[in-house]
Amino acid sequence: MTSIDAKHMKRAITLAKKGVGKTRPNPAVGCVVVKDGVVIGEGWHKKAGGPHAEIHALQSAGNAARGSDVYVTLEPCCHTGKTPPCCEALIKAGVRRVIAGMRDPNPQVNGGGLQALQQAGIETVCDVLEKECRAINRPFLKFITTGHPYVTYKCAMTLDGKIASVTGESRWISCEASRRIVHRMRADSDAVMVGVDTIIADDPQLTVRHVTGRNPLRIIVDSHLRTPESVAVLSVQMARGTVIATIETDPAVHARYQKNGATLLVCSSENNRVQLYDLWNRLGKLGIHSLLLEGGSHLAGEALRHGLIDECVFFYAPKVIGSDGFSPFAITGTTDMARSIKFQDLNIRRVGSDMMVTARPENVCLLD
Repeated sequence: MTSIDAKHMKRAITLAKKGVGKTRPNPAVGCVVVKDGVVIGEGWHKKAGGPHAEIHALQSAGNAARGSDVYVTLEPCCHTGKTPPCCEALIKAGVRRVIAGMRDPNPQVNGGGLQALQQAGIETVCDVLEKECRAINRPFLKFITTGHPYVTYKCAMTLDGKIASVTGESRWISCEASRRIVHRMRADSDAVMVGVDTIIADDPQLTVRHVTGRNPLRIIVDSHLRTPESVAVLSVQMARGTVIATIETDPAVHARYQKNGATLLVCSSENNRVQLYDLWNRLGKLGIHSLLLEGGSHLAGEALRHGLIDECVFFYAPKVIGSDGFSPFAITGTTDMARSIKFQDLNIRRVGSDMMVTARPENVCLLD
């Protein structure tokens, strides 16, 4: 990889980020067209069903694209979906070289795009800033390789690591700036999930309000259908966007929740609770690529213990509750540090009066 290749791929990555959260179920992709050292075209995938990044960039470059170098964050597609193959457009445009940030693991592509370009006499280079390119599309990559959603656990906590007081009160631990970030995370996610205890304690709306964006699907994990019928997410206005995951099968009980349009998802049982691995499978079959897990501590602890959380985002507020408050993960039995769950890729930044910490559990390495 040359410094010139790195420079232009960084620009393609910047462009790709403009499409994050807007292209589902497709990946976010950026593309830069360069000729004689000068950028002559740029583009990114703006929405599912619309032209891909390469098409926007080639249109921007026009006839000057002939003999150019094309930098794209993901291997160009070679199959026909809602749009024609990008490889065909690149070949028709007469480009000289295609530099891809990474290979597309989609079985319909997976090296086929690069091969098609090579067979047409176009020079190809792959894996330029691969780690950075992979980071853009972690939900897509997780889904396409495992069938499961990419799961981000978010919580606000005090400096002594408590998410609620002994009475269950948690509003508001974090500052307004942190809450805006959380609402952006919701808008960028396919679904948001909470446990039934969080619904009972807080009656959250789980909608996007502090930023502009679409509301995610709302998922309640409620093994024994304890969710009160009066909560906000089951109102006439919101129930159609709400799914309850349960192990209860009684149609009469289901009907009470379905009357306003809520969906019941009956899952396998483990220890008399929803088996989370089965739930993750079912969410994948619903086409959910990205899932924002917002609590509570029992649900989060179970997901972490089973290696079902890909990333954690903690908002630490400059407050202390004390030892009788609730912890973010209800995990017990860890008797020594050697048995602790370790994290990697730690990132820390200030948000308003809070501290935002992002990290990934070490036992989740599918995307590295």
